[in-house]
This record gives sequence, structure tokens and C-alpha cells, in this order.
Amino acid sequence: MLTEAVAAKPAAATAPLLKVRGLEAWYGESHVLHGIDFDVAPGEVVTLLGRNGAGKTTTLKSIIGIMAKRKGSVVMAGTETINLPSRAIARLGIGYVPEERGIYSSLNVEENLMLPPQVKPGGLSVEQIFTLFPNLKERIRSQGTKLSGGEQQMLAIGRILRTGANLLLFDEPTEGLAPVIIDQIGRTIAQLKQQGFTIVLVEQNFRFAATVADRHYVVEQGKVIDMIPNTELDRNIDKLHGYLGV
Repeated sequence: MLTEAVAAKPAAATAPLLKVRGLEAWYGESHVLHGIDFDVAPGEVVTLLGRNGAGKTTTLKSIIGIMAKRKGSVVMAGTETINLPSRAIARLGIGYVPEERGIYSSLNVEENLMLPPQVKPGGLSVEQIFTLFPNLKERIRSQGTKLSGGEQQMLAIGRILRTGANLLLFDEPTEGLAPVIIDQIGRTIAQLKQQGFTIVLVEQNFRFAATVADRHYVVEQGKVIDMIPNTELDRNIDKLHGYLGV
């Protein structure tokens, strides 16, 4: 388990927007998370890195409250959420973009975009979303099944931005995408950071993660075992390769 000093952002001047302590979770009888600890400061981008099966996606699902069995502490903007239902957690301003994206094939782009309710003020307008993702405006009447993988990812992100969520949980946003689309997703994350959004990013591609994140938490066997600031990534690259098995 990380100590408070390691888990906190170095020299952080403000309280964490998200504070996770001792987070455990189960799939049925399978104990997957064994005491996850990490913090995310307001306006920060952090990644959860680790091998397949380490518990990264389960951590995001536990934060948003869609795991049937979990315990520990997840504090969002000063509010303990561990015993709240997922709908109440979302209303605190947490948005989740799952790896499978969740685009409805029977709905067009506009209908998918407008589907989630606004959870709090401050969400991006449709026009602002189209400015971020011009492809979506061009495909506004296209059905979900007609979109490319990259366009579906843009739509999944845009849909959450409209809700007013200010803490965004992205699960493998670059998985299976062409390099040009990955670059666009990276630029989008940078723009969202500039606009004050806070982002937790699960990512297998640590080279991409290094272009967008402030810090990297390494997850192994359901625990956070290390934290590497992005500014210190180069001198820790061999250690990171060992963690990730690359």
C-alpha cells in the first residue's frame, strides 16, 4: 500500500478532487482489487498503467460504482461515495467512458450524443463538442453502426462532456485506433486539461500516456505499487518496462 506521502501529488497545494484509499472489489467470489490507493488533483491527468488483468478497469468501475461488491474509500470533492449508487456518484460530476464505448447502433450521432442526462451545470454545448470533434458534425445523421472505431470513441467522449461531469474516467481510449486518430484523441485530452477537466486514464500504450499525463500509477495484482511523475519517466523507463513486461 502506498503511504500518504507517495500517493499524494508532490507539492500539491490543493485537496485532491479524487481520493481513493484501501479500495477492494470482487467479481463474484473473485477478489480483484486488494487495497488500491491514489489521489488525483483538480485539473490533473493521471494514468493507471499495468499488465492485462492487473485491476485497472475494475478500479474505474469501482470508482463509478458499477461493481456489485466493493469496499474501502472513494472520496469525490469531499464526498464519500463508497456506499452510493452509481447514479448518485455520476451526479457528483464523474463521467465514465468504457472500453467498449457503449454506442447505440439504432441511434444516430445526434441521438447518441443527447441520450445521457445532464448531471450538473457546466457541460459542453453540442457546438463545443463539434468543435472538438468535427467528424461528428459531418456524421450527425449517421447511425452508430456506420461510424468508424475512432468516430465511436469521439462520440463516447463527447456524450460524457455534455453531461457536466468534470472528472472523466477513460478506459483504453486508443485501443485499436489508427495512429492519426490516436493523435487526435491526445490533442483532445490536452484541450480538456486546459479547460480544467480532471482525467483518469487507463491505457496500455504508455508511449501515448506519456504525451498526455502528469503522473502514472502502476497497478499490479490489484494494488498500486508505484507512482512515476511524467517528468521522471525517462530515468524510470527500464523500471516501467519491467512492470509492464515490454
